[in-house]
Amino acid sequence: MFIGIDIGSTTAKIVLMDQNKNIIDKLIANVGYSSKQVATNIYKEILSRNNISESHIKNIVSCGYGRESIDFARKTASEIICHAKGVKFLIYDVSTVIDIGGQDSKVIILNESGNVVNFVMNDKCAAGTGRFLDVMAKALETDINEFGNLALKTTSPSKISSICTVFAESEVISLVAKGEDRNNIIAGLCQSIASRISSMYKRAGGKPKVILTGGVAKNIGLLKALEKILDTPIATHELSSFTGAIGACLIGMQN
Repeated sequence: MFIGIDIGSTTAKIVLMDQNKNIIDKLIANVGYSSKQVATNIYKEILSRNNISESHIKNIVSCGYGRESIDFARKTASEIICHAKGVKFLIYDVSTVIDIGGQDSKVIILNESGNVVNFVMNDKCAAGTGRFLDVMAKALETDINEFGNLALKTTSPSKISSICTVFAESEVISLVAKGEDRNNIIAGLCQSIASRISSMYKRAGGKPKVILTGGVAKNIGLLKALEKILDTPIATHELSSFTGAIGACLIGMQN
């Protein structure tokens, strides 16, 4: 058995695979204060609920923000490489990965063999990330899980000019005060993120076929906004949140 752990800024993902690359089990949990503690908790839980001992685990590879804090991992790996391998495993025919996490966003370019040939990463600012959307959802008193559907209920998205989370929040509050329709604001926020990702896509040399991964991949409003601005269909996968952990598992099998 092999275990891959992806410790992101907001969630921790763990995947258990067998030697035939079958996914046996998977878990996701909020990171909270201690990435080390949540990683230990989900590690113990996945062993317990599959009735296996640590001696059955041949390798454990960690990636993500908190990878160095996982003292039971036997190896750490680049999250860029892990996401690339995970995506290639789930969807073989893909050239560009757009991964939008809690605190950063990445555009990763793959060759035909699935190797990373270029990437652009936004890790200095929360704009265009899951955290950005969480802040906006609270400002709009809206369930973040409904954001995507609400964005599709309008054809008149608001103009959001600020890309900074703080300034964009002020813009949103101002629009609310003026009586702007909430769906219009949400659609405008999705377009604002799509525009930012589009710039990264162009800088990285992005090209079809594209997949959107990370927790934000569940936001259908953002997905449609990205498809429109990039002028290409964008795939998603039910396991898109686990691509990093899957890739970590695959790396563990190679060593």
